[in-house]
Amino acid sequence: MYYQLSIERDENVINIIKVLVVDDSMLFREMISREISKDASIEVVGTAADPYMARDQILKLNPHVLILDVEMPKMSGIEFLQQLMPQHPLPVVVISSAGGNVFAAINAGAVDFVSKPNMDTNSDLDVFLRELIIKVKIASIAKVGHLKKSIYTPDLKVNNKALTKEKIIAIGASTGGTEAILQIIEALPNEMPGIVIVQHMPPVFTRMYAERLNNACRLLVKEAEDGDEITRGKVLIAAGDFQMKVVQTVNGYAVSCHKDQKVNGHCPSIDVLFDSVANTCKENAIGVILTGMGADGAKGLLHMKDNGAETIGQDEKTSVVYGMPKVAYDIGAVMKQAPLEKIPELIYAMCFDK
Repeated sequence: MYYQLSIERDENVINIIKVLVVDDSMLFREMISREISKDASIEVVGTAADPYMARDQILKLNPHVLILDVEMPKMSGIEFLQQLMPQHPLPVVVISSAGGNVFAAINAGAVDFVSKPNMDTNSDLDVFLRELIIKVKIASIAKVGHLKKSIYTPDLKVNNKALTKEKIIAIGASTGGTEAILQIIEALPNEMPGIVIVQHMPPVFTRMYAERLNNACRLLVKEAEDGDEITRGKVLIAAGDFQMKVVQTVNGYAVSCHKDQKVNGHCPSIDVLFDSVANTCKENAIGVILTGMGADGAKGLLHMKDNGAETIGQDEKTSVVYGMPKVAYDIGAVMKQAPLEKIPELIYAMCFDK
């Protein structure tokens, strides 16, 4: 049985999602096309073996979503995205083996990615297909050709300002969040209070994402391990398949990371993190909810607010998918709603005396 994802669509958007599959393996193309077409809301209108064929098919078939393999002959998926997105913005879900190039693809304009399965293992293949169907549906309502390239990133410096209190900053994101988090973290000075982050992402990729952030930012960024202390200047990214919580220690705060059940369909779950911050840190916390589909994190953010924390939600205009921030805003969990480029300054103002 395939996962049925309910997505709100306006009256100008049709219910059948037209998909073009681009992969150099004929076997893989045919398998993907056959299996995702079993979902009543998806129609595979064409396939292509390389980006040159894909270009012609896009112009001919006008698909709503493109499924694109990153590793291909003639032209890589990343090069294709770099050429495609400025001229013909289109929601793209990339398929990639475990490698850093998936983040280059997202930076080039892809909405999301799915990890390539082990074709010899039926369970891996089933998980891959379920995830691919979900992400195609989310991509069909995502914003592309986005504001990302023109966003102003403030250069925030402490300038001898004092911390108001040693707060914990908790951030949650999903679809579109890898780039949104990067833009926030790279704007913050290395004197910031400890930051804990849940970005919905599978194992291995969370470690690579943490390394990517660490190389791009002034803060120290790492994939969280059980017992890691939360200290000034450090960012901890929840590991894929692990639920992460903030706990009190003799020296301050640390993270508890354990394999556990999915919450809201996710492991790691933003709600799990936010609830732990609400219970442990109370008013000494800042909660931030960013772009993503669904409602994970909304109730946890409300819990944080009710326990005295300050809360921020990304606005609709700059969200790739205005799902989680909308739910959080609608239930009263968001104290300040802001465009992505203003969020680093808001966080900074909440941490330091003016």
